[in-house]
Amino acid sequence: MTAASPVQAGPPATRPGLAPLRYGRLLQSEWTKIKSVRSTVWSLIVFVVLTVGLTYLLTALDSHLWTRLPRGRQFGIIADPVGVILASGVNFGQLAICVLGVMIMSTEYSTGVIRASLLAVPRRLPMLAAKAVVFGAIILVLGELVAFLSFFIGSAVLHVHAPVSLSDPGVTRAVVGTGLYLTVLGLFAMAIGSIVRHTAGAIAIVLAFIIVLEPLSSLLPESWGAHIHAYLPTVAGRELTRTVPGTTLLTAWQGFGVFCLWTAVLIAIACVLLKTRDA
Repeated sequence: MTAASPVQAGPPATRPGLAPLRYGRLLQSEWTKIKSVRSTVWSLIVFVVLTVGLTYLLTALDSHLWTRLPRGRQFGIIADPVGVILASGVNFGQLAICVLGVMIMSTEYSTGVIRASLLAVPRRLPMLAAKAVVFGAIILVLGELVAFLSFFIGSAVLHVHAPVSLSDPGVTRAVVGTGLYLTVLGLFAMAIGSIVRHTAGAIAIVLAFIIVLEPLSSLLPESWGAHIHAYLPTVAGRELTRTVPGTTLLTAWQGFGVFCLWTAVLIAIACVLLKTRDA
């Protein structure tokens, strides 16, 4: 008698469901890493407190000193109260998002945690995608929370001098757009952190776009300087947060689209480098 040949075990019936399960666990892993790092938690707390606190402080100063404000400042607040309210805190709070976005990736390289991450997930791109999804979701929730809190606080403070409500044209879009802008800004910084890998260098590059290139580009000759200024990532992205256009070259959603395109290109570069470079 011939021995019965062993039955070949086929793929388990549940095999098709494993990929989503693995990716769900990957998302959970990235969430655990983010919330377990003290610097991340404190950076998010600083972002919320700094943005909302400065919004109240700066709008309260404008309201208290209204009669002594220059005419140009008064007209600017009356013409675009939403822009003044949101810019008061967000212009400073966004710096915390930039730093945090860089550190989400750069600290993994500086501490060597990236090697453990890639051993657990040999396919590198899902790891980066999961990190972007989790980090983006966190910033979106906190960004919208901060945007609406800032608006309600600032509008209440400035109500006597420049009344504004969510029902006014473009106001809801600007407030929601502030949260969207901060989310893409965080992913923009994360992509640069992944490309550069060095925390200080990556932070310097991100802040250069906001602090250095923006004012410098506005000093260029008008014929082509205006186009360079309008298409800088953060300048274009902030068009969505305004009710009064900052430039005549891009609409609110066009500007946000330009910012998203910048971010998508940087993420694509980060993906290529993640696959081709050693950890």
